[in-house]
Amino acid sequence: MSNTLLKDTENRMKSAVEHLNSEYAGIRAGRANTSVLDKISVDYYGTPTPVNQVAAVSVSEARILVIQPWDISLLSPIEKAIQKSDIGINPQNDGKVIRLIFPQLTEERRSEIAREVSSLAENSKISIRNIRRDALDQAKNLKKNSEITEDEQKSLEKKVQDFTDKFCNEIAKICESKTNQIMEL
Repeated sequence: MSNTLLKDTENRMKSAVEHLNSEYAGIRAGRANTSVLDKISVDYYGTPTPVNQVAAVSVSEARILVIQPWDISLLSPIEKAIQKSDIGINPQNDGKVIRLIFPQLTEERRSEIAREVSSLAENSKISIRNIRRDALDQAKNLKKNSEITEDEQKSLEKKVQDFTDKFCNEIAKICESKTNQIMEL
């Protein structure tokens, strides 16, 4: 019983870190990155479909993203979907492809992105601590129901705390790395 609690806790904490990494991938940081389009959907025959499933998306230069739809009639809907999104880049449509040109980051924008990166990291740490709290509550309930001994409960609590420390440190390293990457651009 306690092994499943530990495995579940570790898996939930890993998924919190993975979620942070996916959030960081979507942050526009001055370089062209295809993941900025991951949350943008276009109406394709009545079904909202992600852009990367209806078009070839590639990075042609360091700051230029090229979107070439497989169905040319999707040029206008893709362009409108990008304009409605919150990525803050105006698409340029030449009749065959759509280009997204990422502007150079200003110092003000860099610090704004760095604050966003820190905020996302802090939210992930809060998530990790909530998972810890849930695991500790489950351990107390197991002890209360006489399913484990007090020594086993203390051991579980220590292992859960070790997981918490490990994943919070991992989040801090990822945040520091992303912040340094943004400030160096």
